[in-house]
Amino acid sequence: MMARQSVFEMPFEKVYRCLVQKAERKGRTQSEADQVIKWLTGYRDMESLKGLTYGEFLSSAPEWNPRSDLITGRVCGIRVEEISDPLTKKMRQLDKLIDELAKGKPLEAVMR
Repeated sequence: MMARQSVFEMPFEKVYRCLVQKAERKGRTQSEADQVIKWLTGYRDMESLKGLTYGEFLSSAPEWNPRSDLITGRVCGIRVEEISDPLTKKMRQLDKLIDELAKGKPLEAVMR
């Protein structure tokens, strides 16, 4: 039986494609998804992230937005604000913002 790969071990490029596709399926753009990712993480150049795992992407973010504590709500049935593991919390915060973008929330409201 093959061991299940942790999401944190996955190539960032694969996760990034999924995040962008989620937004695009609902009529949003890659540029909007990039703006949200950059706002939250402090990354400026998405191309420079090639070769990173998703865990490295999250843990190496240049400047996690100090307003990220304002990200609340449920992702996969779990309240984002109640997650104690820092890396998991960052992952779910990004998921939540992309979900809000995909649901049609204005970009300014997503980036609190």
